[in-house]
Amino acid sequence: MKIRIFLLVLFTTFFNASASQIDTLMVKSESMGKTISNIVITPNSYSSNSEKFPVLYLLHGAGGNYLSWLSKAPKIQEYADLYNLIIVCPDGDKTSWYFDSPIDEKMKYETYISKELVASIDKNYNTISNKSGRAITGLSMGGHGALYLSFKHQDVWSAAGSMSGGLDLRPFSNNWGISQRLGSFSENKENWENNSVINMVYLLDGKGLKLIIDCGIGDFFYDANQRVHKKLIERNIPHDYIERPGKHNWDYWNNSVKYQLLFFNDYFNKN
Repeated sequence: MKIRIFLLVLFTTFFNASASQIDTLMVKSESMGKTISNIVITPNSYSSNSEKFPVLYLLHGAGGNYLSWLSKAPKIQEYADLYNLIIVCPDGDKTSWYFDSPIDEKMKYETYISKELVASIDKNYNTISNKSGRAITGLSMGGHGALYLSFKHQDVWSAAGSMSGGLDLRPFSNNWGISQRLGSFSENKENWENNSVINMVYLLDGKGLKLIIDCGIGDFFYDANQRVHKKLIERNIPHDYIERPGKHNWDYWNNSVKYQLLFFNDYFNKN
């Protein structure tokens, strides 16, 4: 079910700044038995009978929701127009961490994003419906989610990024509801090991997935991002890695998303 939100007061100023169209797409998740809200931004060149468009999936952080990117970084509308692509902002629950929880059958956001949502987007929009036309990135929890999902589902996405991503969950066993998804660290260490992105680099062969990772040097996730970067180098996995002054906040992410959109646009244009 697709709901047009032309008159939503919260976003009035955004509409004036950009000709892109904003939809709220409601997707029924069969795996979780509930309906989930997602923002879909189509560029001003889009029409139901037009060319097929690449899609960027843009994931929010812990405590956020499907409106977070649009409300905190409204320029993503302009980027949709500038780069002629569709941007999808899913709701990933406040603390799903975008995997299928091994301890909670009601939390299956890996299945939702990688299968149910992608299928619904391809059904409802004019998309390039194969991995060459899909990229995924996100901030914080969403940075973890984007790399986690793309590493595990290289048949779905061909490019991925992370902004200030929580790429090693193990040092944060008491934070952001992660233990509600994986169980306590002391009793479920294997869950934490298996679901931390830093331990999933072995899934990459350096050929099928284009990567961009960035993190501010004042960020509490900076150390984990550096360690992932070094692991990728050790395994000869090509990637763009950026570190610059910045903390874990929207000032950093508003700046970061500009560079990531340019990266994905260059990739899509080559393909």
